[in-house]
Parts: sequence; C-alpha cells; structure tokens
Amino acid sequence: MSKQDGPPARTVGEAAPLRLRTKFAFGAGSAAETIALFALSSYALLFYNQVIGLPAWMAGLAISVSFVFDGLADPVIGSLSDRTRSRWGRRHPFMFAAPLPIALFFIAIFNPPAGMGHALTFIWFMLAVSGLRVSMGFFHTPHLALGGELSQSYLERSRVMAWNNFALWFGGTAMSVVSLNLFFRSTPEYPMGLLNPAPYLPFSLVAAVAVLAILLGSAWFTRDQIPRLPQPSDDTPPFSPFEFFRDVRKVLANRNYLWLLAGLFALSLMAGFRDALQLYVNTYYWRLSSEQISWFSLGSFVGYLCGFVLTPRLHAIFSKRQVIIWAAVGNSIFPGLGVTLHLSGFMYDAGDPRLLPALVAIAAGTFATSAALNISAMSALADVADENELKFGLRQEGILYSTRALFSKLDVAIGSALAGAFLTFAAFPQKATPGQVDPAIIERLGWFFGPILTIPGLIAACLYAQYRITKASHAETRAQIEELRTRRNAILKAD
Repeated sequence: MSKQDGPPARTVGEAAPLRLRTKFAFGAGSAAETIALFALSSYALLFYNQVIGLPAWMAGLAISVSFVFDGLADPVIGSLSDRTRSRWGRRHPFMFAAPLPIALFFIAIFNPPAGMGHALTFIWFMLAVSGLRVSMGFFHTPHLALGGELSQSYLERSRVMAWNNFALWFGGTAMSVVSLNLFFRSTPEYPMGLLNPAPYLPFSLVAAVAVLAILLGSAWFTRDQIPRLPQPSDDTPPFSPFEFFRDVRKVLANRNYLWLLAGLFALSLMAGFRDALQLYVNTYYWRLSSEQISWFSLGSFVGYLCGFVLTPRLHAIFSKRQVIIWAAVGNSIFPGLGVTLHLSGFMYDAGDPRLLPALVAIAAGTFATSAALNISAMSALADVADENELKFGLRQEGILYSTRALFSKLDVAIGSALAGAFLTFAAFPQKATPGQVDPAIIERLGWFFGPILTIPGLIAACLYAQYRITKASHAETRAQIEELRTRRNAILKAD
C-alpha cells in the first residue's frame, strides 16, 4: 500500500476534537444494540431449533423475514429523521422513543408461550424478532446518523466511529461472558449450558433492563450536542413518500456509495451465514462447552482493542479505501481459518488442550479485521454525506446509513435463510448431542463454514477497491461546502 503525501489538510471552519464524554456516550448506544442483536444472532436460532424443537428451516426463515421488515423500515426512518424539525433536533426524538419497545420485544423472543405447535411458534418468533429489529431501527439509524454528523473532520470521524466500534465489542462481549458464565453454565444434566431451557427467562429479563438503561443513557448524554448539529433548512420539504424516493435516488446516484454497498452485499452474505452457524461450529464441530466458548471474549478484546487504537492511525497514513480493502480480505479469511486448517490437517482436533488457545488467537484476528473494516466504512459514509451535501444541498446521513443497513440486512436475511436451509439439507438432527452427530454431517458443516464462505468476502474486497474518496478530495469538498455556506449566509443577511 502506498502512503498519502503529508497530513490531511484542515478544512475551513473545522471544529476542534470532540470531548471524550461525547464520544463515549455516543458509542454506548451501540453497546446496547449489540447486547440485543448479538444475543439474537448468536442464541435465537439455536434456542428455537435445539431447545424448543422448531425445524431449522422455519427458524431460519423467521429470522430472514425479520431482516426484510427491518431493512425496508430503515431507509424510511433515515429519511424521516433527516427531515425532522424539533427542539430535540433531528435524531434524539427517535432515540428517546425506541428503548422501551426494544426491551419488551427482546423478552418476547426468548419466552414464547408454552404448548404452541410449530406454526404458531414460527409466527411468534417471526413477529417478536421483527418487532425487535424495527424498534432497534428507530434508535440505531438516527444514532448512526448522529455519529456521522458529530464532526466534519476526516480523521475525527474515524475516532468517533472507533469509539462506536469498541462499544460494539464491549456490549457483545459483556453479554457473552455474563450469559455463558452466569446463566448458561454447564450442569450435570446439561453439559452444554445453552441447551438448558431454564435460564432463558432470567437471561432475557436482565439483558432487556440493561439495554433499556444504556440506550436511554446514550440519548440523554448526547443531547447537549443538539444545538451544534446540522438542521434541515427552512426550505427543506417535510417527509413524504415522494421526498423519500427522491432521497433514495440522490444517495444511489453517488458512485462511491454504490461501491460501498456492493462490497457490503458480498460481505454481509458471508457474515449472515457464519453468524447463524457459529454456535453450531463451536458446539458440534469443536465440542466446546459454554465456559470454553466464553474465552473467545479474550480474543475479541485483543482484536477490537487493536482496531480501536490502530484504525484512526492507519487513516492518517493510508487512505480509508486501502484500509477497507485489506480489512475485508482479513475478515474473509480469519473467521473460518480454524476450520479450514483443520480440514487441511493443520489444526488440533476437538478435545486437544492446545485447540482453545489457537481458536482464541484466530478470534483476535477475526475481530481486529472486523473492527478496522467497520470503523473505516462508517467513517467513509460520513465523507460520502459531504459529497452529497455539495451536490444536492442536503445533509443525508440518515438515509445514507439506513440504505446501507437495508442492503446489509436483506443480505444477512439471505445468509440466515441459507444457514437454516443448509442445516436441513445436511440432515443436521434437532436436539442433537455433541459428539454423537454423524461425522459426515460435521464435515459438511466445516466445509461450508470455512473454505466456501471465504469466497464472498474476497469478492467484497475487490468491490471495495472501486471506492475513490481520498484525504485530498475530501478536504477540497469540505472547502467548497464552507464557501457555499458562507455565500448563503451572506445572502440571508443581505435580505
């Protein structure tokens, strides 16, 4: 990778770095999001298939349908928040309204009424998980847009998103460590604690209360930024279906944004499949207990810490495009590396005491590349928002981040459905006992999780390579925006 010449230019009117408190409070919102959605992506399929007994294809379909509802709602929420005028600004009215429904839907997911057949259980799961995702969209979409507009700086945006990404790690890791070691501990009856139905009620109640408190705290402690955030101009039309489709057309007219979406599409397909199968791999391929799985939090800590510390520094040396490309390559290889090496005869077998440390080390690489990719892509979206403001005269962080979320969620929905279909096609048994599943089925699981699912991520890296915004082009865009704002203000004063 070649280095950029010199430090980035400081744009006209660029604000001073944000206070640590603001970046921390903003990031906290993503910690709560991860507690809810990571629990959903990690535990829900296993819970409904292996604990409740719902066929895998029905459980996978319910999750996929929820992604469709959620993804379609996100752009509408984004456009609505972009055009909202209130004394609480554009983003915070949604951030204060969403937390309570989120908590209630989370509890509903892990506590379906007893005695329902497969059809009613499927409907309950589909509606509850759809309600959670749509409610989370009312918080998460304005929240991400808030992060994109907190700073105008090319590098400070990366620092803001680094805090956001580190909070994502903290929320998911804290949820995993607490749930696996407190709620889903191994017992003589259930050596694999996640297969025990009893802890799911207290787990869901504690997690829901934590999510509610953290989301409200994030909204409350960022409200002091409202006066300095962009607001819709007086001549901006209010939200309507017509304006919504105009907003979508504007963001899709940006070539840099389209390449980011294309790369995301390939990457999300891989991630959706792997997320749905991860616990199956850990439980049935590697035969790890809940306590052993919790050690992956150490790898995630090392990985996310590296991403948090290094990614903004890499953006000061290399372009965001270069960091995105190499992070996508790493994030394609690392998640399935352990299984791929085992299939090739270069990894320890299940039960070997050296296996867990090796998998934890691989997890560190997985989370480091994931963090670098997420921070870089989220920061790049804010730079795209500057391009669109210069072209159309409208700040569109909400619709930019939400349309990206739409593509991601529709693609993860496909991945989740494929995961359920694969488990059915592979004849993976319901309520299976680790160590007693047909080795041929376990090998099929390994081939899909490892080598095959590396391919979409490598395709994503090639697509990300078409993104073209650099430090120099961003500095020029910011200077032109400031010049236009100065002219506009002078005209308003003259009138």
